Amino acid sequence: MPTSILAGGVEPFAARREQAPETVRARRAFLAYMRDELHTPLDAIIGYSEILLADFKGPEHARFTGDLEKIHDEGERMLGLTNDILNTSKTEEIAATDLDLEAFGARIRYEMRTPLTAIIGYCELLLEETGAVCLARCADHLRKIHAAAQQLLALIDELVRFSKIQAGVLELDLNSPEVTPMIRELVAVIRPLAEDKHETPQVSQGRILVADDSKVSRELLSHRLRQQGYETFTVADGQQALDTLAEQAFDLVLLDIMMPGMNGYQVLEHLKADNTLRYIPVIMISALDEIDSVVRCIELGAEDYLPKQFNPVLLQARVGACLEKKRLRDQEVQLFKQLEENYGRLQELESLRDSLTDMIVHDLRTPLTSLLGGLSMIRGMGELNPTQLRFLAISLRGGETLLGMINDLLDISKMEAGSLAPQLQELSAMRLIELTLLQIEQLALENNQTLITDIAPVLPSFQGDEDQLRRTLVNLTGNAIKFTPRGGTITLAARLSDDGNALRFAVSDTGEGIPPEAFERIFEKFGQVDSRQNGHKLSTGLGLTFCKMVVEAHGGNIWVESELGRGSTFFFTIPLKLNL
Repeated sequence: MPTSILAGGVEPFAARREQAPETVRARRAFLAYMRDELHTPLDAIIGYSEILLADFKGPEHARFTGDLEKIHDEGERMLGLTNDILNTSKTEEIAATDLDLEAFGARIRYEMRTPLTAIIGYCELLLEETGAVCLARCADHLRKIHAAAQQLLALIDELVRFSKIQAGVLELDLNSPEVTPMIRELVAVIRPLAEDKHETPQVSQGRILVADDSKVSRELLSHRLRQQGYETFTVADGQQALDTLAEQAFDLVLLDIMMPGMNGYQVLEHLKADNTLRYIPVIMISALDEIDSVVRCIELGAEDYLPKQFNPVLLQARVGACLEKKRLRDQEVQLFKQLEENYGRLQELESLRDSLTDMIVHDLRTPLTSLLGGLSMIRGMGELNPTQLRFLAISLRGGETLLGMINDLLDISKMEAGSLAPQLQELSAMRLIELTLLQIEQLALENNQTLITDIAPVLPSFQGDEDQLRRTLVNLTGNAIKFTPRGGTITLAARLSDDGNALRFAVSDTGEGIPPEAFERIFEKFGQVDSRQNGHKLSTGLGLTFCKMVVEAHGGNIWVESELGRGSTFFFTIPLKLNL
């Protein structure tokens, strides 16, 4: 009767007692964790020794290659031993039996310690001889092999200690500073499934279509899924699956690969080619477990792959994960649809607002023009006293300001609609600034403000719309006058840009300045900024929006630089060569 090497050959496997499922799972997790942890340093020992052996070719290195070959052989020996002790089929058998964990851990240490000690010794011997040129360039790899061997030795000691903890020989106190991170990780790895609290799907229950030509497989799989809380439907072949999916909505498809007529691959291809069905997640199921089959399913768009003879826990986890992804995607689709609908409503409201604005503006301009004409005529109808003249001037200025806003609003609407393109002609910076001063200097004089020009000599002419650019400068200068206290200074400047490809205009003031967070907002339609000094709105109305659209229509840029309490400067550039 065969005996267990791993338990020290003490007890036949047949005499072992069957273990509870949770115990089996915990031991399986422990053994799998051990296998993975042991492989990492072993791979380093073997890999780096192979690199060194490839470098140390030729008879002149014979005295070194002997030790390197011994290191490599001992690494291969330990890898074979690890694979033999901890291969998947054997760990399943070990986990299901009444394993003496303390003896198991001691056996691993006994088998591993001798080759590990040899590897460490050979590495130290070779490292002492790294004065030789051929070894000096390989010392780093030798140190890595030595470190991996030391790591493996420490790891085996930790596993032995954990085996004693599991066997009840040592007490486990996770709060103790002597407990290493590896043992804490192992405790987490082997915790019972019940502690995960995921016994039922946490997502909303879904509709699942099961397509399999085997009646037994369909019934078993459907039964397991219903136990887990899902609504299931079954079909016997690929064509039935496609017909059912075209008629009903499903959240997930479990699709057998080997079916007569139309196999699972073909069904999957049809699903992924259909725009209405392509987003339904598909888990492929088959008795085939070749890697080529798995890869092909994933390449065709399958969400996951399950071999037959389902593990109920794995089935539940993968179905739950797929349905969770489907639920999240459905939420995204619904949210996107809602955003599209809201955007459509917003566009309708904006169109309605613009139409209403255009109607109001057109209806306002005619009576306002008549009002301004009548006020202007009053001046020539007789002598007015100073008070009457002052109020008449206030009325005219207010009306002209309102008419300017109406014109700006109309022009902005036309620019947004693309029906107000610049009328290009040859212009000079000097003439634009002179026209601006003629229109604005009286307002500055009334506010006891100083207007200064700073125009670079011999500026080249450029192409632009004189009326639009003049109004841009007037708007910027008017704002500077408005927000500069009495006695302040406004400067209009023009010069070439730093790269020499554009003219740069600037309007500076000595007002209270603009906060940095408002630099972009002031160019928006009806953008406003609160004054920090007097609490008033630094309303830019539509003037700056008009300026921005004019400058950008000429292919230029507009921006502001400002320092609170020191004033602001508005810049804009007009390219010397337009590409409109």
